[in-house]
Amino acid sequence: MSKIVEYFVSKLSFETARQLIDNVQAFSYDNENLNDEGTKDRNWLVGKSNSGYTISALDKNSEGTWIRSNNFIYNNGYFTWNVSLPKNITKRQTFISYYHHDNEDERTEFDLRFKDLIVNHSVKDGDIDSENSDGYIHNLINSEYMLNVTVLIVLLGPNTKCRKHIDWEIAGALNYKVGNRYAGLLGLRLPTHPDYGQTTYDEDEYPERFIKNVESEYAILKDWTEDRHLLQQYVEEAFANRQFDDRIINKGINLLTDNLCD
Repeated sequence: MSKIVEYFVSKLSFETARQLIDNVQAFSYDNENLNDEGTKDRNWLVGKSNSGYTISALDKNSEGTWIRSNNFIYNNGYFTWNVSLPKNITKRQTFISYYHHDNEDERTEFDLRFKDLIVNHSVKDGDIDSENSDGYIHNLINSEYMLNVTVLIVLLGPNTKCRKHIDWEIAGALNYKVGNRYAGLLGLRLPTHPDYGQTTYDEDEYPERFIKNVESEYAILKDWTEDRHLLQQYVEEAFANRQFDDRIINKGINLLTDNLCD
């Protein structure tokens, strides 16, 4: 058996009362392989540090490869580190809605960077073939793509606004009959979107159903991020907004019957 040479942490959570580390998602490295050690408690972390092991934070790059980040320093009973890590909490059941022709690369990068933070039920190109909204949403439910989804994430590019399948997916997420729950709604403006980096938005650059729910303060609108901690915060904010289901705007907006752009 190879000897462990160092340890890594990809996620962590805190004790509420004292704000000390409660548990971490741990990995070990033996000079050949990075091994998933599962969730470990604070005593494990202290023990490894006191035994002289180097403990570093883990981040991910655009190809989904783990990369070493800052070290954890243990001194006088406290750990310090200089990077924001995601919390070691329940993974939300998500559905990624995107325009397959324009944004397949961004969807792939999203999955590679963040797949350990969420459970992704998104439809890939060609998975479901339906040209009417009732049939499409029915297939989403019966195929269990959206049955357990609690957060719908829309990747917003310049042509997302005019794609009928995206409108149908948003409508399904905001329909209680789909999975017997409402899903939270998070939109991520990609760098190609006209409003990326802006503090305001032009409502004409978004799917109507989505932007109406931003205006009602149900949906969350953010810019694309590579920060795993920040992305998790966005997802949690959208998840928490489900308590405000009286803000949902779904009825009264006609479903798109055709794509409004190529």
